Amino acid sequence: MATKMIKVTLIKSLSKRTPVQKQCVSGLGLRRIGHTRELIDNAIVRGLINKISFMLRVEE
Repeated sequence: MATKMIKVTLIKSLSKRTPVQKQCVSGLGLRRIGHTRELIDNAIVRGLINKISFMLRVEE
């Protein structure tokens, strides 16, 4: 059974963000604007995405 993957891209700057928001971005493995990662679709990743959804572009 193949695991579901989602593509997450950072589209907004980290400047003037709260420490929690910066930690969420770091937890997703994103480093700079335009950086994209493919992550396993699970509850932990979804929770991080939900906290900073306004800063991300998510593709199934």
